[in-house]
Amino acid sequence: MKTKKIAVIGLGYVGLPLAVTFAGKHLVVGYDIDSKRIDELKNGHDVTREISGIELNNVLSSNSFMLSDEIEDIKDCRIFIITVPTPINRFKTPDLEPLLAATRSVALVLKPGDIVIYESTVYPGCTEEDCVPVLEEYSGLTYNSDFFCGYSPERINPGDKTNTLTTIQKVTSGSTPEIAEEIDCLYRSVIRAGTYKANSIKVAEASKAIENAQRDLNISFVNELALIFDRMEIDTTDVLEAAATKWNFLRFKPGLVGGHCIGVDPYYLTHKAQQLGYNPQVILSGRTVNDGMGSFVARKVVKLMIRRDIKVKGARVLILGFTFKENCPDIRNTKVIDVVHELKEFGTKVDVYDPYASKETVREEFGLTLMDAIPNLTEYQSVILAVAHDEFLSMDFAAIRQQGTVIFDTKSCLRKDCVDSRL
Repeated sequence: MKTKKIAVIGLGYVGLPLAVTFAGKHLVVGYDIDSKRIDELKNGHDVTREISGIELNNVLSSNSFMLSDEIEDIKDCRIFIITVPTPINRFKTPDLEPLLAATRSVALVLKPGDIVIYESTVYPGCTEEDCVPVLEEYSGLTYNSDFFCGYSPERINPGDKTNTLTTIQKVTSGSTPEIAEEIDCLYRSVIRAGTYKANSIKVAEASKAIENAQRDLNISFVNELALIFDRMEIDTTDVLEAAATKWNFLRFKPGLVGGHCIGVDPYYLTHKAQQLGYNPQVILSGRTVNDGMGSFVARKVVKLMIRRDIKVKGARVLILGFTFKENCPDIRNTKVIDVVHELKEFGTKVDVYDPYASKETVREEFGLTLMDAIPNLTEYQSVILAVAHDEFLSMDFAAIRQQGTVIFDTKSCLRKDCVDSRL
């Protein structure tokens, strides 16, 4: 079934899989302002590793999909789906500029009867209070008379090949009952797991915000437990395994909380709450705990080296992994950089190796040079397993530790007898 021609704006971890999936049943233009990204995709290469080269080449060879960095190529589209990043700034408040820039671009080609759907994570009210006025101003059209909007929060889990776009139920919404039904039908045409039509755009926006805030709070709880149990000299994993013998215990694990959602989205929710005169306490408390875990890991490693009579200043420390999660190239909001900075404050010499992360992107965004190949681990006074990439898990950490190297496991995935400490 062919429907209105679709433009997907932003071809990152969310936009590309969405565009490719829709192209199976609809006419789609994948649009991105990054010319380099468009060229790579046209050559069948996706740096995010979300779409294989074979799948990408197959859809590119069809008559239903095209890629472009030219705004002219989306002028004849009737549905615009915006999937650009919504980060936070250094003050930990929402940075809407990428979203509003994409909105301005769409507004310039907006026509009567068109629908603009947002998938980017925002605070409740953002679509209609921040984006719609921009669409009206730059298009000269009137909301819910000439054009319409919808919101369907993305639920992509980068690197996850089991829970994919089509196997996760999709929340949808629209600015009128008729548009809400049209948008719901559109997503139902490609989402095997089905859809859930929310009562309003604001409800759909809020549902996304609390999904990740809830997970953030659960992780902050076990992270705080890890801080407490460290002082008690109790292994946190041992405690969690014992507690998990009760049927209704939630098995969250401590760790570094990074990524495009969990470490960012709660700030969108708290920002809106503060605008309305309410200062969130529980959500911000959880953020404070999670944001401090990188510093804790570094300080714990320093203490472990001191216990081994290792001179800290000038000591060589190797960090294995830089991405925010295992077996995935995504470095957005990675908290490994906090470990690096804190260790350097103690005067250590830090090397980082990650086979998934883009060396060029890490250098541009963090000023850090990743190693080209994994070095000899015995040359280091300490090794930190920061990300549980599969190839790291087969290493003989027990033998390395026996030669005097301090081993710290932030993922609690190694045997306790192989490490000096773990979260």
